Amino acid sequence: MSGVVVTSPGLPMKVLLIRPIPGNERFGLGPFFRIEPLGMEYIARALIARGHDVDILDLRFTRPVEFHLERHRPRVVGIACMHALEMDDVLNLAGRIRRAAPETFIIIGGHAAVAYPRPFRVSAVDAICTDDGERAVPLLVDALDKSRRVSSVPGFLARDGEHFIDNGSHEEPFDLDHVELPLRDPLERFRKQYVCLQYRPMWLIETARGCPFRCSFCSVAPMFDRSVRERSIDSVCRDFAAVGPNVFVADDLFWHHEARSFELARELARRGIRKRYLLVQSRVDLVARHPSLLKAWREVADLFDIFFGFEASTNEGLATLVKDTTVDRTEEALRVCRELKYGITGNFVIDADWDEGDFERLWAFVDEHRLSRAGFTMLTPLPGTPYFDEMRNRIRAESWSQFDMHHLLWEPRLGPRRFFELYCETWRRSVLNLRGQKKWWKWIHQARVRDLLFLARMIHQTQSMMKPASYLAEHRLADAPFDVAAPAHSKTLRLA
Repeated sequence: MSGVVVTSPGLPMKVLLIRPIPGNERFGLGPFFRIEPLGMEYIARALIARGHDVDILDLRFTRPVEFHLERHRPRVVGIACMHALEMDDVLNLAGRIRRAAPETFIIIGGHAAVAYPRPFRVSAVDAICTDDGERAVPLLVDALDKSRRVSSVPGFLARDGEHFIDNGSHEEPFDLDHVELPLRDPLERFRKQYVCLQYRPMWLIETARGCPFRCSFCSVAPMFDRSVRERSIDSVCRDFAAVGPNVFVADDLFWHHEARSFELARELARRGIRKRYLLVQSRVDLVARHPSLLKAWREVADLFDIFFGFEASTNEGLATLVKDTTVDRTEEALRVCRELKYGITGNFVIDADWDEGDFERLWAFVDEHRLSRAGFTMLTPLPGTPYFDEMRNRIRAESWSQFDMHHLLWEPRLGPRRFFELYCETWRRSVLNLRGQKKWWKWIHQARVRDLLFLARMIHQTQSMMKPASYLAEHRLADAPFDVAAPAHSKTLRLA
C-alpha cells in the first residue's frame, strides 16, 4: 500500500493498537516484570482526542489476532515492538494481519522499531514510526482519513511500492503534556496480569523520557540525542492519583533533574498521594550525590525499590561500558539506600570474552555488598547502540529472539560449556535460587495469599537459569554473520 486507504472522510477511523506476544520475553528478572503497554495507552488517548475509534489489544492475555480483526474490522493497526528479541514475532504478526485483512494499513512502532527500523522494511508493513507515537500516529491516521498520502506525514518511514521513503522529522521536540493521561480503560480487564517482582496488580507511570548519558550498550540516549523531556508536575501528580497502590515509574532515569524531583515529591505529599509499593530506575552516582532527595522521596511509598544498572563490579569494567561512574559511587549509593530503607535491585552484564577471574571478581563484589537481588545478563549488542555497530561483524545469531540477553551471539573465550557453568553459578548466588539461602517458604511469607500460585509459577520458570544444560541445548550459532538488515525465520528459542 502506497499511502491511501479508501474510507469515508469525516467518519472516525477504527484503529487497533496491539501489544504482541514476545516469544522469548525472559532476560534476567524478566518473568517478574510484565507491564502494561503504556506507550500505546498514550497513543490511544491522542487518537480519541482527534475523534477516532480506538481499541488496545494485549495479545499476551487474549484470543488470537484474527478473532479481533474480524470483531473490530480496523482500518489501521499499530503493532508495538519494544525489544530486539521481539522483531521476528512482530514481523510474523504483521504477516498474519496482512493475510487476514489485506486492506488494513499496518504501522510498526515502539522502542526497537525506532532504534533500528531496517528489519521492518517488508511488504507486510506500510509505515514504520520513528517519532514519538503520541504525535506521529494521530497525524498519520488523520491523513488516511482525509485520503492524503502518508508521505506528507513526518515521523515515518513509509512504504512506496518495494521501497520505504523517509518522511523526515518534526523540527520541534514533542511536548509530553500535549497528551492527557493514558487511556487505561481497555486494558483494565488484564490488570491482575501486570506484575513487578511479587507485587500485582501493577500500574505504569512515565514522568520523563530520555537519558543524557552515553552507555555504549544502551539505545535510549542515541534515540533521544541524549536529551530528557519532562511531564509537568500537575500531570504527573494526577497520574499518580489515578492509579492503584503498586506503581512502576518507567522513566529511563528517575531523579535526573534534582530541583524538579524535590518539587514533585513535595507536591505528591501536599496532595496526600502515597503508594503501597513504588519501583523506579536510576543510577548509582545520582543516588550517591543526592541523599537528601532520596530522603524526601522515601515518604511517598510504604515499600520503595530502586532498580540500578550496576553493570560492572570494577572501574575498568565500568569504563569499558562508558558508564561514566565508578565503583565507589556504587558503594555509596548502596549505603544511602540501606540507611533510608530502600530496596535494592539491579543488573550486572557478563561479557562473552570474560575469563574465570572476571566471574570470581563479580562473585566477590556481590557477596561483599550483599546484592542477592541482582540479575545477570549477557552483554548483548542491541540494535541502535554503539556496541552493536562495533560488534555486528562478530554476531552469529540465527534469529532476533537470541538477542534476549541470555543467549550467546558468538563463541565465548572459555568455550560454551565452561562459560555457561560459570554463568549459572552466578545466578545460583541470587535470591531466585530455591536451593540457596532464600527458600520457597520465605517467598510465600512475603506474598499475599491470592498471589501465591502466580508467584510459584514465576519462581519455577526462573530455575532454568541455574542449569547449564538449558543454555547448552540452545547454543546455536550460524557460520556466517547475522543479516542485521533482514528478518530471520528460525524457530523462536526458549529455555527449557
